[in-house]
Amino acid sequence: MKLKFNWRESILFENNNYLLINKPPFLSTLEDRSTPHNVMGELHRHEAGLQAGHRLDKDTSGALVLARHAAAYRHVSMQFENRKVKKVYHALTDGCHSFQEQKAEAPILKLADGTAVISGDGKSAETWFQTMEVFSNHTLVECRPTTGRMHQIRLHLALFRAPISGDVMYGGRPFLLSEVKKKFKLKKDAEETPLIQRMALHAYSIAF
Repeated sequence: MKLKFNWRESILFENNNYLLINKPPFLSTLEDRSTPHNVMGELHRHEAGLQAGHRLDKDTSGALVLARHAAAYRHVSMQFENRKVKKVYHALTDGCHSFQEQKAEAPILKLADGTAVISGDGKSAETWFQTMEVFSNHTLVECRPTTGRMHQIRLHLALFRAPISGDVMYGGRPFLLSEVKKKFKLKKDAEETPLIQRMALHAYSIAF
């Protein structure tokens, strides 16, 4: 099914060098074999010279930087390479957790099947976590990665036994209304479906 993507309504900021959009979930940043419908394909229909400064996972929503010309692309690429980019994500995790400037420092190894693992054979990875709000069965966490490894935030939260809600790949449980709504009642013979149909991770802000 082709998702609707109104790119004009998704614009967060733009100038002559960059376009910053709020990427919707369920849409890949770049084209791949399984998902020909993607952000860049849609945007190139309106502005052919755009280049993605980085990627967000298909199910992750939020701030995505696009460069409007080659010099701008080189600049943002160097900012990422030199770890000058400041990224903030918000994640809803399973369980109640009190992270006070908690640092996760564990290497990540990318696997051939499209997943990743914590491994001494992997590349160095670092993420900082701060609890924003604790609920009865979940925690809203601010995540600040200083490196950009595959599935980094997801793996580092799982390392602290705080997997992202809905992230079944790394141990997250489906986010169900029955877990947050008092006196929830399901109709007879009905099967409860997740309230959020993806992992609860959002790229809140980016600065470079």
